Amino acid sequence: QVQLVESGGGLVQPGGSLRLSCAASGIIFSINTMDWYRQAPGKQREWVATITSSGRTNYADSVKGRFTISRDNAQDTVYLQMNSLKPEDTAVYYCKSSYGLYVYWGQGTQVTVSS
Repeated sequence: QVQLVESGGGLVQPGGSLRLSCAASGIIFSINTMDWYRQAPGKQREWVATITSSGRTNYADSVKGRFTISRDNAQDTVYLQMNSLKPEDTAVYYCKSSYGLYVYWGQGTQVTVSS
């Protein structure tokens, strides 16, 4: 059974940092492309960042220079380091694994940026 479990969310002040983790099981993690998405209240889910199996990364313009995606294949975990957080980063953050037609989502972790 495939599981993607996000953690690390919480309440942080503007300008602060958080590191999200997504632990995978039931997949061959190293061959999967991993993505982070987010969904703010009343908005559609939006793509945030990608890391491929070879380690190539890509970011949405809204987070470029502030967020860093990384992966640890030994731990079957993908991370999202979020710095200089803004109130508009408030959302539920989801990780996604994909390999061909095999696509799986986690349950999400809430990030709230507020003073």
